[in-house]
Amino acid sequence: IFKFILLSYIIVLCQLPWRVSDQRRMFTNVEMDNSTGVAVIKMNSPPVNSLSLEFLTEFAINMEKLEMDRGCRGVILTSSVPRIFSAGLDITEMYGKTPEHCGAFWRAVQEMWLKLYGSSMITIAAINGSSPAGGCLMAISCDYRIMTDYPKYSIGLNETKLGIVAPFWFKDTMINCIGNRATEHSLQLGLQYNPPEALKVGLVDQLETEDKLMTTASSVMSQWLAIPDHARQITKSMMRKPIIDQLLRQREADVQNFVKFITKDSIQKSLQMYMEMLKQKKG
Repeated sequence: IFKFILLSYIIVLCQLPWRVSDQRRMFTNVEMDNSTGVAVIKMNSPPVNSLSLEFLTEFAINMEKLEMDRGCRGVILTSSVPRIFSAGLDITEMYGKTPEHCGAFWRAVQEMWLKLYGSSMITIAAINGSSPAGGCLMAISCDYRIMTDYPKYSIGLNETKLGIVAPFWFKDTMINCIGNRATEHSLQLGLQYNPPEALKVGLVDQLETEDKLMTTASSVMSQWLAIPDHARQITKSMMRKPIIDQLLRQREADVQNFVKFITKDSIQKSLQMYMEMLKQKKG
């Protein structure tokens, strides 16, 4: 009840004229341009925009606010952290944690996806850095993806390389982008694509130089804004509603499956090895 009251209070506050970049927004900065009806969400959680429980909760609240703002028609999602869009789910939220914590974390992941994939707004990902795993999920949940053409950046769902299985709604989101066979190939091998490869397979829609990325995203947004909202929204819902409804029907079962899987000793050891590998790289 307390969480519901708190969320309601936050949503009410957000109906006031706003430009969100204040101290209350620790993980994301939101700038609303009332003249265009377009908001820019910049992920701002150095060093790699890991999707922690707090990050995901704040992101979902921001998306809910924008969805309720009748003046907002589109969102451009990008990063303010150099060379990284998002490194994906925060491993520390899954390693050595209680089943209760893992469950709360996974519900937050679900909520992020539901808000982004199910948004009635136009959503464009301006991918200005590498975007593995959960970062890739955020990007492919958007309506359109523009990626910086820097060859060392990469994007893809690489869960299998960590010993983790991408759930059905990750899979179906990717299928909607690149088709069944390419998704099966990508998911089984945990592939990461450089920008030209991502463009070729259809994981991104367009490449751009880093200095022109946001200008191009704004230009593409203008093209989408020219379409009547009701027609576009209904069409988007027809395409995406079946997957969303499937998760909503199975949401608690999906949480329990994740908790059961992630708390296995073998999976915990895989996560530990991965974290140790990251520490060695930093060293």
